[in-house]
Amino acid sequence: MNSKQQDYLDKYLSILTETERAGIPQVLAEYFCADEYNANECARLVNVGIKRASCSLKAAYDVANEPFPKVGRLTVVLNWAQEPVCIIRVTEVSTCPFNEVTREFAEAEGEGDGSYEWWCEAHIDFFTQYAKEIGAEFTETSELVLERFEKVYPL
Repeated sequence: MNSKQQDYLDKYLSILTETERAGIPQVLAEYFCADEYNANECARLVNVGIKRASCSLKAAYDVANEPFPKVGRLTVVLNWAQEPVCIIRVTEVSTCPFNEVTREFAEAEGEGDGSYEWWCEAHIDFFTQYAKEIGAEFTETSELVLERFEKVYPL
C-alpha cells in the first residue's frame, strides 16, 4: 500500500473505535479486474453501490498459496491509476462451483447489463484465460470464491 492509499485508509480507521479496529482481520488495497477500463468501471460501480459482490477462481488462491478473504477484511478499492476510490468491508465469503453461482449473486456483481447471462459469458471468458495464465484449468465446475461486501467509506 502506498502512502496515498494508507492515508485514505487511516482517515477511515480514525472514525472507528479501538475495538472495531482490533477486529479487522485483513487490510489491502487493490483494483478489480485486469484491465484499465474494467478496473475503473468496477471501482465506479462499487462506489455508487451497484457492485456488492465479486468472485475469483479458487485455483488462483491455491497456486499462490494465499489465504481466502475473511469476513471483516477491508479493501481500499483503487482505480487503474492506483488512486483510492472507496473502502469496502467483506460481509460474506463462500465457495461454490461456477455452474452453481446463483442469478442473485451474479446480479449483485453489478457488471455489464446486470444479467446472469452477461455474467456467465464474461466470467467464462475471463476465467478460461486467467486459468491458463496461472497454469490451471477452468471448467464450468471449477470452484469459485464468492465475496459479498459493503461500502463503508466514504459514507
